[in-house]
Amino acid sequence: MDDYSPRSLRDASILPRSEVIKTGSEGAAPLVSIVFAVLAGLCWGIGEVFTKSVLHTREIGPITAIAVRSTVALPVMWGVWAALVAGRKMEPVKFWLADSGTLLKLALGSGLIAGAGGMLFFYLALSFGEVSRIKPIAFSLAPAIAVMLGVLFLSESFDWRKGVGVALIVGGVIVLATSKSGNETASPKEADAVLEESSIG
Repeated sequence: MDDYSPRSLRDASILPRSEVIKTGSEGAAPLVSIVFAVLAGLCWGIGEVFTKSVLHTREIGPITAIAVRSTVALPVMWGVWAALVAGRKMEPVKFWLADSGTLLKLALGSGLIAGAGGMLFFYLALSFGEVSRIKPIAFSLAPAIAVMLGVLFLSESFDWRKGVGVALIVGGVIVLATSKSGNETASPKEADAVLEESSIG
């Protein structure tokens, strides 16, 4: 039987073991997780600036942008899966044999709600507002909600540090949401035009 314990997955890491620091008693994040988080932030930040630039032209609507994004990303992600999962066995290969409840949560939560719903609303927001405002609101509110839901439904720990972090996030979202925009956002007529173009396209 294949071993997919945390130790096994750590040993299969695509980075040298020297890049990972020991975790403390509180479960301090390994250096590799910080590196990946920074890279993810760079990719999202740069990518969404391009996306906002495209949507600003009014030649491509937000729904089309999401469809193109998913189409381009899909073969790349399955290529990564083939190399690291099917090839190096970093994760269980036969994921389709997982419990039906697990698969349902994956499809509904990760696929439908986060993948489709989250991206749809995010791209619609980008088409009407500034990326410097929309992205911080969306990507800071998400972890705050995740912390609260994790405590309520996953029995995760909650201490004063997490409480302060969530409070700061919510405060930052309020400041961004109520601040005046440096540039005028789309007028009601422009917004209706974008939605109409998206639905027709």
